[in-house]
Formats: sequence, C-alpha cells, structure tokens
Amino acid sequence: MINIFKKEFTIYTALLTALIFLMHPDMLNDPTVRLGLMQEHENYIHPLLYTFFVYLILYFLRAVFGFVMKFVKRNKS
Repeated sequence: MINIFKKEFTIYTALLTALIFLMHPDMLNDPTVRLGLMQEHENYIHPLLYTFFVYLILYFLRAVFGFVMKFVKRNKS
C-alpha cells in the first residue's frame, strides 16, 4: 500500500512540475515574480486543482489500458 502511494505521489509531483513549466515558462527565468503574482491574486490552490484534473484523466487512461492488457493476456492463454 505504501509503495502504491509513493508511486502515485511521484507521478502527481512530476505532473505538477511539468505543468508548471509548460504553463508558465517564466518560472525558469524569475520564479519570484510568478510567486509574487500568485500572492497578489491569492490563487495558491489552482496549480494543484489543474494537476488533479489532469492526473484523474491519466489515471483513468492507465486503468483502461491495464484492464485491456489483462483481458488480452487472459484470452491469449
């Protein structure tokens, strides 16, 4: 159970990092400006929500793919 949590947390964190840099490339140049804008607009939670929605889509696709692979392996035997 702990290994599954670690795996999913790693996937979520990698997805969060990738989305941050894809949506806000200025984070590489001057992250303090972007963080200052977040404080001004008080939108701390939106990166986590966007990442959660993308994660749910990916989780669903992984589940469907896993189900199809199990079905194919069972019929193959």
